[in-house]
Amino acid sequence: MPDRLPEKLPPDPLPLAASWIEEASAREVQRNPNAMTIVSVAKDGKPSARVVLCKELVADPGYLVFYTNYRSRKGTELAANKNAAALFHWDALGRQIRIGGTISRSPAAESDAYFQTRHWGSQLGAWGSDQSAPIESREALVRQISSRGIELGLSLEEGTRRISNEQVPRIDRPPHWGGFRLWITSVELWVEGADRIHDRGFWSRDILDAEPEPFCMTPWTSTRLQP
Repeated sequence: MPDRLPEKLPPDPLPLAASWIEEASAREVQRNPNAMTIVSVAKDGKPSARVVLCKELVADPGYLVFYTNYRSRKGTELAANKNAAALFHWDALGRQIRIGGTISRSPAAESDAYFQTRHWGSQLGAWGSDQSAPIESREALVRQISSRGIELGLSLEEGTRRISNEQVPRIDRPPHWGGFRLWITSVELWVEGADRIHDRGFWSRDILDAEPEPFCMTPWTSTRLQP
């Protein structure tokens, strides 16, 4: 049975949340222990959810980072409505983290630096795929990616993503691809309990208007929730 939350909830939940992510990664409890579900809301009020990878949780001042195509469905929805939610769930640990907050784009330099750590195939994919846009077939997608790779200076076998030599040129980050920061205003830490007597702690705070980032935050308030 998993451990429980401290009897006295900590004043700031984010160090504990970050330690849970680190533990899940260290123990390799699943293929992508940093996987999380991100929920956005369209202009018509309809929500949509998808799984992305959390690349960083910065406990102070309090945001998490993920990367995507800014023109994708989630990218356009998050640009139009900056309210978003995230969910981590580790069945093997009997834990989950629910997060709510507001979205901003990561600094360009941060996105540039992360992009250069990616495998060249993933870099090419960011240029080659118009994420969320329709396409007539997988074959057409491969041709499109191959064509764009050649435009970037990659030596690819015609109509494929297979590189024909070992010389991979530097691929710069496309301007339509980069990071998002989810600035955290609510956190629920959940620990599985026997007979559904789960342990739930909830924290919330407000973002104060401030430019540029980092935003100013009010102190956390906390409470326990019934399962």
